[in-house]
Amino acid sequence: MHVLVTGGAGFIGSHVVDALLRGGHTVAVLDSLVSRVHPGRTWPDIPPGVRRVRGDVTERDDWLMALEGADAVVHLAAYQDYQADFSRFALVNDAGTALLYELLVERRQPVQRVVVASSQAVYGEGAYECPDHGRQYPPPRSLEQLARGAWEPRCSVCGMPLEPIASSEEHPAPTNAYGISKLATESYALTLGARHGIPTSALRFSIIQGPRQSPANAYSGVLRAFVGHIRHGRRPVVYEDGRQRRDYTHIRDAVSAVERVLEHPDAVGRAFNVGSGKVTTVLEYANAVLSAMGVVARPDVNGRYRLGDTRHVWSDTTRIRALGWRPTGTLHEIIRDYLAWITDVSESEDWAAQALARMEASGVVRQVPQAD
Repeated sequence: MHVLVTGGAGFIGSHVVDALLRGGHTVAVLDSLVSRVHPGRTWPDIPPGVRRVRGDVTERDDWLMALEGADAVVHLAAYQDYQADFSRFALVNDAGTALLYELLVERRQPVQRVVVASSQAVYGEGAYECPDHGRQYPPPRSLEQLARGAWEPRCSVCGMPLEPIASSEEHPAPTNAYGISKLATESYALTLGARHGIPTSALRFSIIQGPRQSPANAYSGVLRAFVGHIRHGRRPVVYEDGRQRRDYTHIRDAVSAVERVLEHPDAVGRAFNVGSGKVTTVLEYANAVLSAMGVVARPDVNGRYRLGDTRHVWSDTTRIRALGWRPTGTLHEIIRDYLAWITDVSESEDWAAQALARMEASGVVRQVPQAD
């Protein structure tokens, strides 16, 4: 196939491009080279033969240029941030996706598959169990609860702490602008795809980690932040108490999921979780990074918290495993592969400190008052 990859100059996109080329496909890339991800706003190394279109997914003419000759689309381009520019999430993620389908229908362009990137963020606070009152999907923790450092969600009936469980595809409940926009993105794609005969799949990625993850992008994950702080002589900053549970997914597993649903007939019209299947606390991750970098120190845990964060969330991957997909990456490999890559990346600017300062200045990152 001739595959268009939006966001193809970015972290996940560039790895997808490489895999598609290895699979014998031809590839075009549409990317805006946003400065927050690409500080120099220049194209990274892209393999020969890949057609590059610098453009924005909100612009009709840019889509038209990029879609020329495409048999399939892997739509990864998205706006991600922790700031309060809520309308931008809807403009880029939702309107951009709707515009893709508008043009495919208008042009009657026959595509074999569209794969859109969604996110684990659609699950908000995630799924929990109370021993006495069953499964629950708690609302966001209140500002008052966070301000006093009471981190755990509690049963709506008895008030006891809840036990987190894996989130399945049946119960999305986003609690921040990014998660809302991603649920809308996949709703546009799956609904319009079904209505107009455009075979479509959505992938709800867990926290994807690995080489090429931009150190300048504040949204791109804890590994980037941990390594950035350590490289500049600081302890890695951990929010809340560090006992938050997550599943961190190696980039190669995200790429293999894209490849699987791009051609599998049973993937059409469905959303799939893509996660590692392994649960790790943030504190465990920070200590693993310190160890891998040969630094003897304790993570910086001092009561900071970030508005919009979830306490515990990881994904049930039963649905995509039924297509024959299996994750293989480990946390050790994620850290090893990222460190091997970042060693050759110049980091003259202290992006980790800058990102933290911006979030603190805007009120996204706050701190529990310290006792006298």
